[in-house]
Amino acid sequence: MIAAEHPVVPHQSESPGDGEGKPPEDRRRVFKRRFITATIIVLLIGIPAGYLLISAGQSRRSGMDKETEAAASGLREGWPSKMQRRIFEIPIPGNGQGVQYYETNNWKASRMYAKFRTTSAGLDRFLTGMGTGRAALEPDRITISPRDIKITGWSFGPGEHWAGTTHSNKKPRPTQNITVNMTDPASPVVYVVSAATP
Repeated sequence: MIAAEHPVVPHQSESPGDGEGKPPEDRRRVFKRRFITATIIVLLIGIPAGYLLISAGQSRRSGMDKETEAAASGLREGWPSKMQRRIFEIPIPGNGQGVQYYETNNWKASRMYAKFRTTSAGLDRFLTGMGTGRAALEPDRITISPRDIKITGWSFGPGEHWAGTTHSNKKPRPTQNITVNMTDPASPVVYVVSAATP
């Protein structure tokens, strides 16, 4: 056989993967690398999650603070706007006197508190406008909750003739708790708390 029939292949060096290769990592390096990886994962997940929790807590406290602030200001003299009366479905009759109101809002519910004096016919118009009637008023029943009494400062003591009813609507329409001082039937005083929940 002649030399031309046998191609000459140059000698190739060993590939980096051949032979012994890299020495195994020592335990300290492995631990350090895993610790850094775990720290990065915790930071990537923990910081956004912590931010969301803090944000939610602040939002909740903010809503509660706003309600407390509104309560501290007390009832305002005057009429609520037409829009407020429409939203909370409180049709105060045109002959209403000594009208007081205020509105509170938080993440759970919005409430409108209103108080006014009217005539016997005005009371009938008011109740009819809400979708109920005088027959629904139960004697000696106070429907304003202790929580709402505390917020408004209203007093429903003995020695007066009280009557009350709760007028419920399907959500999202508001539900109204109505209590009327009927001591002077010709000039009843109406207390109403209308609550709307989203």
